[in-house]
Amino acid sequence: MGGSLKNIPYLVVSDEEGNIFEIPTHRMVGMNGVTSQIPRPEDLIPLPYGSDLFQLPGRIPFGYNPQSGAIEPVPEFEGEPVFAVAAFMAPAYLQILRSAYKSISGAPPLSLYSYTAVGWKDGQFWVPAVRIDPDVRQDLSLFNLRLIETEAQRLLNAYPNNRLVHHLIENCVFRYGCPAARNFTLQRWECPLPTSPGCNAACVGCISEQPQETTVTAPQERIQFIPTPEEIAEIAVNHLEKAPRAVVSFGQGCEGEPLLQGDVLEAAIRLIRQRTDKGVINLNTNASRPDVVERLMQAGLDSIRVSLNSAQPDYYTRYYRPRNYRFDDVLETLRVVARYGGWISLNYFVFPGFTDHPQEMAALRRLLQEVPVNMIQTRNLNIDPEWYIRLQELDKWKGEAIGIPQWLKWLRQEYPALRLGYFNPPREDMLDPVT
Repeated sequence: MGGSLKNIPYLVVSDEEGNIFEIPTHRMVGMNGVTSQIPRPEDLIPLPYGSDLFQLPGRIPFGYNPQSGAIEPVPEFEGEPVFAVAAFMAPAYLQILRSAYKSISGAPPLSLYSYTAVGWKDGQFWVPAVRIDPDVRQDLSLFNLRLIETEAQRLLNAYPNNRLVHHLIENCVFRYGCPAARNFTLQRWECPLPTSPGCNAACVGCISEQPQETTVTAPQERIQFIPTPEEIAEIAVNHLEKAPRAVVSFGQGCEGEPLLQGDVLEAAIRLIRQRTDKGVINLNTNASRPDVVERLMQAGLDSIRVSLNSAQPDYYTRYYRPRNYRFDDVLETLRVVARYGGWISLNYFVFPGFTDHPQEMAALRRLLQEVPVNMIQTRNLNIDPEWYIRLQELDKWKGEAIGIPQWLKWLRQEYPALRLGYFNPPREDMLDPVT
């Protein structure tokens, strides 16, 4: 490590009261899968604005001790117990290493967020991460909260009988501060169109519904009704006509699987396209029903974003726990969209040490050879890391992961036409070549 050690931030920890501070005797460490490592200086960036810091209760942080030359647990500082700290990064940023720690017996499960390693140097926090998408649509600095509140009230008055408008504003904007719903109030960029209270998967890391017997709470609640096609079209048309770089999207964090409401979606898409040909109509989905997707493509659907935690059927099934569909149905949906010339994005949940492992990379290569995917949206997997490691038995995998930076380099070199990003692209970006 030698001379480059001075470029590695100090270890950041928390005391029992939640006060966060650095330990100057140790440098920060991260985890890739089940392997702890010191981050490379070139992989570190200042903590993005809009990110959060979490204390990880019941978890002893790991740090690099220059005196011993070893990565070691740091259970206390100045005689007091300390706990690991992690960053939950702002949208558009991809985690390279997760927080490094050892859980003590009885440690509570972590909530459904991603946990990025974090350190302190030169008066600021640093994280091993990369901005994967230059699009600013969810940058916190661009949200004027006073204007959002004013515009939200205006929309409530303009659409007094539209339940979807009231859900997006009263639940998504006012209760959860959803960036997509905020953009809807400001009539810009991407507008969410949640439709489905139910789902045909029981995803381990579902952010809108968790079984009662689990000790993890979903961070948000699902929509409780099914909007009518007219309610959907009423706001979608207005958004597509007025918003810059306009996208409207079915399939949001506050709902289940939109394909379960295929008839509603089909009717809504036809209504929208009868009234405007502007913008992009997108579907975020588990892609479980290729027959329904074909009807939606015929109705005028422009793009699809299919969520995957893995390109390997077994590991996909362990996480998604699908009901009445299989991984083969997901692949068939991709083929359907390709036949109709639609834009195909993979919403690929990235977990360092899994995503960049040669075994998973080989499976992704097979998928990309079979289906003409246009884009991979890299999303940090929101889950307790140790839960996911146990679920996928990552401690039993053979071979070493190559690291997220090398994984990105591999994708760019092997698939130069494949777009990498974070957000559903507007039509303008679909037409631009990858640079």
